[in-house]
Amino acid sequence: MSESLTAPRPVTITANAARRVAALIAQEAKANLKLRLSVSGGGCSGFQYGFSLDDSELEDDVMFERDGVTLVVDSTSLDLIQGSEIDFVEELVGSSFQVRNPNATSSCGCGNSFSI
Repeated sequence: MSESLTAPRPVTITANAARRVAALIAQEAKANLKLRLSVSGGGCSGFQYGFSLDDSELEDDVMFERDGVTLVVDSTSLDLIQGSEIDFVEELVGSSFQVRNPNATSSCGCGNSFSI
């Protein structure tokens, strides 16, 4: 019996998100920082996204790069966000990183939590 294994779909970073991360790293004056995206239980829809700047790499981390910026996602979170696009959006009401997650069946109005 043969098993069919599919490779994880990459998480992409938009040019806007890469520029914003580069600016945040420059403000911190630590060139080895990366943007970490994690998913945890909670929020109004079941799961919530978390963003942080991090200089560590864990054994199960998967990295994605764009324009010299690295996005780090742990393997558990990656299962929930495969194929997502990370963007940075500036609007009148504020600016934020946003995740366009093709796996989410619903999300809250603020875009910080989702369900599958």
